[in-house]
Order: sequence, then structure tokens, then C-alpha cells
Amino acid sequence: MIVFPICKINLGLHITAKRPDGYHDIETIFYPLRLCDALEFVVSDTSFKKDDLTLTGLNDGSDPDENIVIKTVKKLRESFNIPFLKIHLHKAIPMGAGLGGGSSDAACFTRAINRYFKLNNSMQQLKEIVLEIGSDCPFFIDGAPAYAAGRGEILTPLNQVLKRYYLVLLNPGVAINTAEAYKNCRPASVATSLLQVINSPISEWKGLIVNDFEGFAFRKHPVIGEIKRELYNHGALFSLMSGSGSSLFGIFSDKPELPEKLKEFVIWEGTM
Repeated sequence: MIVFPICKINLGLHITAKRPDGYHDIETIFYPLRLCDALEFVVSDTSFKKDDLTLTGLNDGSDPDENIVIKTVKKLRESFNIPFLKIHLHKAIPMGAGLGGGSSDAACFTRAINRYFKLNNSMQQLKEIVLEIGSDCPFFIDGAPAYAAGRGEILTPLNQVLKRYYLVLLNPGVAINTAEAYKNCRPASVATSLLQVINSPISEWKGLIVNDFEGFAFRKHPVIGEIKRELYNHGALFSLMSGSGSSLFGIFSDKPELPEKLKEFVIWEGTM
């Protein structure tokens, strides 16, 4: 069985509180993009004594046995009778990029396992299962635009506010550790919720929709801030870093003419 885990961007991200359980409460809008990984699995023959994962594409050299996909199937096996699997994951979504690639792999894999082995979990039950794997995993079960609160698991469906706009997604080639990013940000309540501004014209989002991780990311990797400034210089209606970074996106009315110094960072573009 083969599936294609998509990625997401964040249209704004506020860190509103540090929780007693060690997590953070956030406010964000998850928005899906068609940049995706490819994930395939088959049931191993009886000679296999464990799951076997091969990785291609954007491989960071990490141990396949530590990959989130392997962790996911082990988690599922605690509750369901799942045989050992041969799995192939082709990575096109960069790691440490604020695009949720690993979380999407885990959620999409869980949904596929549920369908293939006829486990009969509902969509809500799948969201509860994958929440134990990652805070933004539940979003990828549906993969539709959503306002997110709590750890990111309290989801409210939203309209496709980017429909017909042209989006350019860029990655500067640096990775940001999410835990480090959280340690360098100070939680604070927000005066105006993203729900109150998301339906405003996109040309008015600048200054109204922010990402609390940008300050830390721009200090650690100035190239991220430089890319954002260049996107505005070349006609972006709105630009923001996604998640804890390091990817950025620019929203345009039409396909822009970008300079070569920006084109080298582009990893996806298209009409939404």
C-alpha cells in the first residue's frame, strides 16, 4: 500500500502558555500544502523478526529504527495485532523545517494501517491515537485547513482562505530544533485571536498575523529573515515563517518573478 503524506504551513503561531505537563498551549492555523513524502508498506514474510524501513530522498543519515514511522507502528502494535512490515519512506519534505513532515508521516501511516488491516477506528479515534506520537499529528488525519488550540490538537475547521492565491515555499537549508525554539520563546496571551483576523484581506495580514518563533529563528539564522524581506521586496502580499522554522512562505496574487538568490531556496510553488 502506498500513501502520500502532505505537509503544512502555519498561518500565524502564538505560544500562549507553558503547561504543567511540560507541553505548551498554542494558537495557530494549520494549512495543507501538496508537497508530500511517499510511504509504502507490505507485510513481511515470516522470516522477518522486526519491521524493516528503508529511507530515500532527503535522508539526514539518522538510524531508520529511530524514525517516527517505526515508532508509530510499535505504538499501534501495543493495541492491535499488526504483523511485521517492510516499509519504504521517500522524503521530499525537509526535516527541521516547520512543515510537519514527520508528524504527517506518522498520521498518514496510522490512517493507512487502519484501512489496510480493517481496524475500524473512527477518524476521532485515529486522532486520539496519533496525539500520543506528536502534538500536530491529529491535524494530518484530516489534512484540511484548521484553527488549532491546546497543544495543537483542538481543531476547528476553516475555509480555504488561500484558494486561488499563488504560494511560494522556501527552505534555507538550515534545521531548527523545536525544543530549542520553545526554550527561547516566552509564552504570552494574545489580545486578538487568529480567528478574528484570518478572514481579513491577505494584504492586511502583515503586522496582524505573526509567528512567535521568528525572533529566535532570525537571530540564530539571519538568512531566514533575509529571505522574508526579499519576498516582500518582490511583491508578496504576506510572508511568514512556518512552525518553529526554518521554512518560509510568500503569498502572491499571481506567480512572481523571483531573483535567482531566492529561487535556489524554493522547494514548492503553485496556485492554492
